[in-house]
Amino acid sequence: MHEMSMALEIARIAEEQLGATAPQLVTVAVEVGDHAGVEPANLEFCLEAVFSTPPFRGAKGMIIRSAGDALQLAYLEVDDGDPEDRGP
Repeated sequence: MHEMSMALEIARIAEEQLGATAPQLVTVAVEVGDHAGVEPANLEFCLEAVFSTPPFRGAKGMIIRSAGDALQLAYLEVDDGDPEDRGP
């Protein structure tokens, strides 16, 4: 299952981007093309497993389907703890 290897690499990239004083990671979105050679449901399952462990504390994996062969990290959503960012 190469989707687990991809999920681990996505986690490594997220950890690298967030740095040592990482804010709370909320969502990790990955764009997956129809011809990327990846089973989106399997990747989503693997992302859920990887991001349920520290230091991520339950971040949600999200798959964004697209045409073509794209496979890329689309965005990282974080909660920096600022109460002004929260809704009512």
